[in-house]
Amino acid sequence: MCDRIRYMNKIIISPSILSADFSNLEKEISAVREAGAEWIHIDVMDGHFVPNITIGVPVVKSLRKTTDLILDTHLMIENPAKYIKPFAESGADILTFHYEACKSSDEVKEVISLIKSFGIKAGISIKPKTEAKEIFEYLPLVDLVLVMTVEPGFGGQEFMHECAMKIPQIKEKATENLIIQVDGGVNNITAKICKSLGATSLVAGSYIYGSKDYKQAIQSLL
Repeated sequence: MCDRIRYMNKIIISPSILSADFSNLEKEISAVREAGAEWIHIDVMDGHFVPNITIGVPVVKSLRKTTDLILDTHLMIENPAKYIKPFAESGADILTFHYEACKSSDEVKEVISLIKSFGIKAGISIKPKTEAKEIFEYLPLVDLVLVMTVEPGFGGQEFMHECAMKIPQIKEKATENLIIQVDGGVNNITAKICKSLGATSLVAGSYIYGSKDYKQAIQSLL
């Protein structure tokens, strides 16, 4: 799976199924695929690290059977190391965990190493209150950095402009092929801000799934 993901000199749009119709996820995913999406963003929440509870391993495993899109899986959970193996084996192409979910630098490196041991891409995410410099030492070790521009846990929140300023700070320290992803309040206006600052991947949920024309919504983010 790992070799299916390559860095491309274009913006990667990752529609978040958190805002999709959960009664028919296969149809919703097929619809954004036809509209031009190459990734699908899957928000995994445990009710502890964040207050909400969403989907788990069985859903990711089921989605893997129905689509060839990149499963961009965002683990908003405590003790991420415990769940890397089941999510990797369920078919995730990328596993992104939260820096704040780890108690030490050694634990962060352990989680990254564990993800990569399954031959998939490793991502690290930071909440709005976490400064970019906190993860600089891990940039050479990961494939993706996810900058949260809302508080993780719920969809449909307003974009936090000050958080976007972490993007150029990370870009300055990043390796050439590091994907800098932004999640939270992304729409056609905030997408321009993120791209101008150096973002290479955008997660959008309600903006895409709440639109009448998925293709037009995705195109407006590119």
